[in-house]
Amino acid sequence: MLLDTASLYFRAYFGVPDSVRAPDGTPVNAVRGLLDFIDRLVKDHRPDHLVACMDADWRPHWRVELIPSYKAHRVAEERPAGPDEEEVPDTLSPQVPVIEAVLDALGIAHVGVAGYEADDVIGTYTARATGPVDIVTGDRDLYQLVDDARGVRVLYPVKGVGTLNLVDEAALREKYGVDGGGYADLALLRGDPSDGLPGVPGIGEKTAAKLLAEFGDLAGIQAAVGDPKAKLTPTQRKRLTEAAPYLAVAPKVVRVADDVPLPDTGTALPHGPRDAGALDALAARWGLGGSLQRLLTTLTT
Repeated sequence: MLLDTASLYFRAYFGVPDSVRAPDGTPVNAVRGLLDFIDRLVKDHRPDHLVACMDADWRPHWRVELIPSYKAHRVAEERPAGPDEEEVPDTLSPQVPVIEAVLDALGIAHVGVAGYEADDVIGTYTARATGPVDIVTGDRDLYQLVDDARGVRVLYPVKGVGTLNLVDEAALREKYGVDGGGYADLALLRGDPSDGLPGVPGIGEKTAAKLLAEFGDLAGIQAAVGDPKAKLTPTQRKRLTEAAPYLAVAPKVVRVADDVPLPDTGTALPHGPRDAGALDALAARWGLGGSLQRLLTTLTT
């Protein structure tokens, strides 16, 4: 089980009242909410391995070089010497180090790799997996990894993590008309304002799905643009021709990496805390109460 951790702690932050605080008054709603999420996921799905995948760089320079608008609207401060600072609520950022410290003390692997997003870490673990993989995310970008033959599916939270949409290839075909492998092509044609991806002007989701059904994949569509006999309307041909510079670079931006240099980290689900003393200290310092205790009980039973 691979967690898109930022997606989940953002969801926890906005789903749990900020009146949930540490003894000193510091909000810990994202911390406690994420612990509750992990407890429910482990309880319901009992994975053998669990990795909390992190954004070491939420806006990698190599993606921005190709498409400068990539996530540009979410930049709080540009930093030439390191990752740009993302615009996040003031009371969320300080909770992320606490989340990492608690995961460390529990013995739950959390992995982020410099120069890569959590999606890329997830993509690489998925590529290396020798058995079924559940990816837990509220980000549709990861639908591209769905693969029935390999047992890779996405668990998409609808309400907390108690209600999850199970996304397999049948679900993708029903909703989008593509399978997992075609989702990245659909996404880059359609565009995604939330990620600053312009897409091809005038090519929406339905048109993109029809083009992919007709021509197979992005390469097939691009070949059709150069074929006068291909079944493209004059408007579609014009739009795709004008978008050629974007289409030349968009695949590398939209498709998750599968070759991230992952650290040599144990990923087995722990059956007890790695450092009980550190965990007790964190529980007292941050008032983690029932959320932590419930997860510990689930891990040890």
